[in-house]
Amino acid sequence: MPPVPPPTPADLEAARDAVIDDVLGPDLDVLFCGINPSLYSAATGHHFARPGNRFWPALHLSGLVPRRLAPYEQHLLPGYGLGITNLAPRATARAEELTAEELRQGAERLARLVAEIRPRVLAVAGVSAYRLAFGRRRAAIGPQDEEIAGSEVWVLPNPSGLNAHWTLDGIAAQMRLLRRPS
Repeated sequence: MPPVPPPTPADLEAARDAVIDDVLGPDLDVLFCGINPSLYSAATGHHFARPGNRFWPALHLSGLVPRRLAPYEQHLLPGYGLGITNLAPRATARAEELTAEELRQGAERLARLVAEIRPRVLAVAGVSAYRLAFGRRRAAIGPQDEEIAGSEVWVLPNPSGLNAHWTLDGIAAQMRLLRRPS
């Protein structure tokens, strides 16, 4: 699938509350979970698509994929044992537009999805959203003490360009820890 032209302001507004499909496959090693799609992602139909989002460069720097993939190549991820979903399905301009109830419902949906597809690791990108969605007020970046349906749970830094607390190299280093043990 070739790249799509950048969305117009009208496209972005029309994408509000839209939902994009999960990227799933059999035998996933890591299921990445974003907070929710941005308007840019919903307008393009591709996860982590907004320019400035560091998910795709960090994924490559981590060694989980052999080259830097573009958002429109998300369909290749299951071939590397990777998938993507979101806590909340609806697209917003900012994650802060989501309600606490949406995040909690998202955690319940995510638990059902993990039980169904059984990835080795569930990696939630965004510690604040994870804390609220799962009721883990003291959660920190890294592996969590809990499992979901037998899957390890990790919390990663949010790769959004709005998250200035983490550098690209720092995000990639956290993703690197998700690689299957040798």
